[in-house]
Amino acid sequence: MQIIREPRVTLITRQEFIYPEHIDWRSDSEIAGEVVSEFAGRMCYLSFGEDVGLEGGHKSIPGRTSNEAYLGNILHVKHGSVLEHAVWTLLIEGVSRSLTHELIRHRAGFGFSQLSQRYVDESNIGFVLPPEISDGSRAYEIWVAACEQTLEGYRALLDEMSNQVGDDGPATMRKKRARQAARAVLPNCAETKIVVTGNARAWRHFMEMRGSGSADVEIRRLANAVLRTMHREAAHIFGDMHLLPHSDGTETVETPHSKV
Repeated sequence: MQIIREPRVTLITRQEFIYPEHIDWRSDSEIAGEVVSEFAGRMCYLSFGEDVGLEGGHKSIPGRTSNEAYLGNILHVKHGSVLEHAVWTLLIEGVSRSLTHELIRHRAGFGFSQLSQRYVDESNIGFVLPPEISDGSRAYEIWVAACEQTLEGYRALLDEMSNQVGDDGPATMRKKRARQAARAVLPNCAETKIVVTGNARAWRHFMEMRGSGSADVEIRRLANAVLRTMHREAAHIFGDMHLLPHSDGTETVETPHSKV
């Protein structure tokens, strides 16, 4: 039986920014998400020439403001709508069905495509160990035994339902009918995979909410992994979000620019 202890986050798409030929402007960033966010902010005020100052009464900066400074000011004044134009897609693996039940509640700014237990044979499914359960403990032994029992039950039920369905209907539908019945015995800790597309504002909200100390530990661990990915991808948008040690030995996400 496969036991999974950490989520896996893989960046699978990013944008390409195409500069409009009729607008004489270039950003100093090469990250499309950062560029489109800056462009959207400048379009609001048609501020494509030299900057006379930053929004919100900040001190004037001679010449053209850098992308980092511009987006830093966007975060400071909470002009978060321009961040909705920056989009990334992540492949998330090694998480539980319990986690994705929480994840898909983040509807605004997100799109989800999740592994189908109705279509996929889960006879060799993995199980995500709850972070609160320590290896070698009595709780761990109880949890492993329960997972093994449900896996045996799934396999037995799948075999029985396959025999019951028999040759009635197309092969694909027969498999679905058997698997949709057998999946009923799988627990919340059953491992799943999900593709998530979100704009920068939605990702920030997810990480701030689910990375807090009051969040479920498994989804907090995912929020931390997503933040590490986005730090590498677009530091000018996500660099103000920090990972800090938590009393339970994990980390939390904190930012001085809340709810942007």
